[in-house]
Amino acid sequence: MNENEYENGYGYGEKSAGGKEKKKEKKEKNHSLRNSLLVLAGIVLVLALIGVSCSSIMQSGDVEVKLPNDKYIATLYFEGTIARGNADTWGNPYGYQHSWTLGEIDRLIGDTNNRGLILFVDSPGGGVYECDELYFKIKKYKEKTGNPVYSSMASMAASGGYYISAPADKIFANRNCWTGSIGVTIGTMIDISGLLENYGVKTTTIASGKNKSMGSYFDPLTDEQEGILQSLVDEAYDQFAGIVAEGRGLDIEEVRKIADGRIYTAAQALDLGLVDVIGTYDDAVADMQGQHDLLGCKVVDIRYKYRSFISNILGSAMQRSAGASSDAAAIMALLDKQNKAPVSYLCQMLAE
Repeated sequence: MNENEYENGYGYGEKSAGGKEKKKEKKEKNHSLRNSLLVLAGIVLVLALIGVSCSSIMQSGDVEVKLPNDKYIATLYFEGTIARGNADTWGNPYGYQHSWTLGEIDRLIGDTNNRGLILFVDSPGGGVYECDELYFKIKKYKEKTGNPVYSSMASMAASGGYYISAPADKIFANRNCWTGSIGVTIGTMIDISGLLENYGVKTTTIASGKNKSMGSYFDPLTDEQEGILQSLVDEAYDQFAGIVAEGRGLDIEEVRKIADGRIYTAAQALDLGLVDVIGTYDDAVADMQGQHDLLGCKVVDIRYKYRSFISNILGSAMQRSAGASSDAAAIMALLDKQNKAPVSYLCQMLAE
């Protein structure tokens, strides 16, 4: 038997060095497999623990704000565009939620422990219909409860953001707030019929009447159609100006002079009588507590929250990766958005 072989009782063997290498390799494979199984078991255990400890987070739905059993001031938040159906790619609601907000005001109306309402406004405005619904709901709160209502304007309270603040008993504006933009827009009507003609593209719109398809970017607006759209804007504008005049105790003609759609700084708005105080949210709270015998009264934040763990993570990822796949797609998306804009109390420059 060769000296480099070891006897195995059958008359043949393996080289001792090779045998050791194979044993070592086998041991390493077993060790690696064992580590992989341990890692997998750890992942499963962590997911199980998350599922148990955060089961309520994993469920989707609105998070109800618990109201105290003692007297309190409520702060209701109006952040972002005031519109219905704000939702992400996965359909999860985010930001301002119209129906929920109206329901919360009704809940406050029915709660005798509530002693005051502060509107925290950080919004470029929104839809005419939604802003007007809020206006009437805030008026209802004042009439039914007799409680004070303050508006605390943050970085912006423009157009519809100012509209919902107008009925407040006192308006506070942060010194860096941009407000005003009192006016109405129906968006920008875009006509690309000339561009299509240059490329030899012809379009035909089938409609029941000459004004049924107005606003299509395949046909220019006629003078009559411009007049129709302007009448919608003018009527909504008259409504807006009237609400400002009533809420701020100003003459309607004076309001019309300053309500040309421009944005005002907090200092300018104060000079014009559109706000009462340049101050912070904390200043508004302290003023309400001091002026209405509510010192030491609790302050409860009522801000919309949606409970959804996994879908929110996936939704955020989708939003980061979302976007037009080409310049043409981006242009078409812009056109579609512009020509379908509703009549709104929205400051275009401050809108997202």
